Amino acid sequence: MGHVWRMALSGTAGITFVFLVDVVNLFWISQIGDTSLVAAMGFAFAIQFFSVSFGIGFMIATMALVSRSIGQGRIGLAKEQAVSCMLMSVFLQCFIAIVFILFIDELVALNGASGQTASLTSRYLRISLFSLPVMAIGMTGSAILRANGDAVRAMTITLASGAVSIFTDPILIYWLDLRLDGAAISVWIFRFVMALVALYYLTWSYNLLARPSINSIRQTVKPFLNLAIPAIFTQLATPFGNFVLTGVMAGFGDSAVAAWAVINRLTAFSFGGIFALSTSIGGIFGQNYGALKYSRIKTTFRDSLMFCFLYTLIIWATLAISSIKISELFMLDNEGTSLVRIFTQIGIAGFFFTGMTFVTTAAFNNLGKPFWGTAINWFREGVITLPVAIFFSSVFFAPGVIFAQAFVAFITGSFSVVLGFWFVSRLKVDRLS
Repeated sequence: MGHVWRMALSGTAGITFVFLVDVVNLFWISQIGDTSLVAAMGFAFAIQFFSVSFGIGFMIATMALVSRSIGQGRIGLAKEQAVSCMLMSVFLQCFIAIVFILFIDELVALNGASGQTASLTSRYLRISLFSLPVMAIGMTGSAILRANGDAVRAMTITLASGAVSIFTDPILIYWLDLRLDGAAISVWIFRFVMALVALYYLTWSYNLLARPSINSIRQTVKPFLNLAIPAIFTQLATPFGNFVLTGVMAGFGDSAVAAWAVINRLTAFSFGGIFALSTSIGGIFGQNYGALKYSRIKTTFRDSLMFCFLYTLIIWATLAISSIKISELFMLDNEGTSLVRIFTQIGIAGFFFTGMTFVTTAAFNNLGKPFWGTAINWFREGVITLPVAIFFSSVFFAPGVIFAQAFVAFITGSFSVVLGFWFVSRLKVDRLS
């Protein structure tokens, strides 16, 4: 339990700081007093979520590969895999950025944005998306440090870069009056600092990167893609679901989308612990799997679920009593305030079940069954989210989107945790057979 909590809380601190930067970004945009700017940030989040999810998939694959090699005592191989994974991630993110830029107008329109809001969203994304290759360095660097068990330095990567962004955001967005352009430039600054800090730790503090070579990349590419592809498909499920929900919410106007933008940032910031847990415990699963310590895998799974439960209770209580202040802070109108209140008092309950799904997916990704996690997440986001959202919104209007999100989390979380317990209980039997 101590190991799970140390890794999870350090991961929480790191990822929460990343999302704090995003919250601060949205805060300064909201102070301009233009609802279309806040709505544009909401639409941009739905699309940018996809691009970041590719990076998380590469991060998961890197951690799984490197942690297994470390668990087996093959440190030289781990270093070769680390540098190869980083280089492949940078190359693939270059390709992804180009594809997104080429089709950005179509994606924005598909998400329900129109007029000035659509133009603002496209402009913001065209500036910020080209920083994806830089982000890949920081994210894979963090994964390598976690695979080695150093949660503190992995956390520091995001803390340092986030601290810089918190100071640059108001200067670029508000004082220099660059608005969304300033927010996009701030994304570049954040990711550059993150990459530089990651490279510093990997080279000067740990020497965890071997000299790059064509041979090591050739040997790593297949196992990396075998892990990265299902992990990416798994990670893409969540932004796809968010994209769908944003589209449904767009039918209720810019005020509803502006509130949804605040809810998304609030979710990411407040539940950073749940999001961080799946990557934080990946190294624990991977090392113990490589070392054949099956009882520790089962204990890690159980303790991770306990972390989800306690974390959700604390966040739920905190946000429930802060709802009105949050709405005032982001200058939401009456409709937006009502949506935020419903989310903080009711919708948050679904995140305990979301945590169940994340823990189970982390187990599958790092214990040889990555496609199982992919199937669960796409059943949730790709199969049942849209029909449930349409039904609930037809009955409850805009609040129905929040109710649908919580209901879907309950259904998939309950199923996934049962499957996860059965899977980790049979690991030794399956591996021996």
